[in-house]
Amino acid sequence: MPDLRQFVKFGRKIVAVGRNYKAHAAELGNAVPEDPLLFLKPTTSYIEQGQSIVVPSRCSELHHEVELGVVIGHGGKDIPEPQATSHIGGYTLALDMTARDLQNEAKKKGYPWSVAKGYDTFCPISRFISADKIDLGDTRLWLKVDGEMKQDGNTKDMVFSVPYLISFISRIFTLETGDVILTGTPEGVGPVKPGQTITAGIGGGVVEVTFPVVQHK
Repeated sequence: MPDLRQFVKFGRKIVAVGRNYKAHAAELGNAVPEDPLLFLKPTTSYIEQGQSIVVPSRCSELHHEVELGVVIGHGGKDIPEPQATSHIGGYTLALDMTARDLQNEAKKKGYPWSVAKGYDTFCPISRFISADKIDLGDTRLWLKVDGEMKQDGNTKDMVFSVPYLISFISRIFTLETGDVILTGTPEGVGPVKPGQTITAGIGGGVVEVTFPVVQHK
């Protein structure tokens, strides 16, 4: 098996889940879906510690969304839910950066979210986290902007559990080693502007990341 610590270099897809926390769905005026709401982000949107989040020139409202990312270890298709956790290789802390103005425009027209979600630098991530460091039923996710707490949630509030998501997604997309599933964001999403700094982490000191925000030149 490839070294999962290098998943950014060889993982082939990022599968993201929308509206997987009731309070987040409510804050944006959205209903909680009956099935997981899926979209894809390109792997070219990855950035790591030491790089900057770039606000696109056509974006006037960039939002932060902190999420637990699941790194697939053993790939598969049609994975039964009871066996899903055996396919988890580890985790990462991720930010699903979103051009909210472009997303709202796309939603009004019935268009996909690919542009709003897929710009370069729109998936900042932490280092690889070993599977034994995360309790899927009780893991705190937090995010600050310029030191002010904006998001402070817990994986126990997910609508669809991680094992359910893995099983559901694998019935649509074959999951491969190094793929990442972004499992949704808790409430508190909001705007960031060039010159600000995002700090995010997982409770208990598991991991912490910092990303400056800059304007596209």
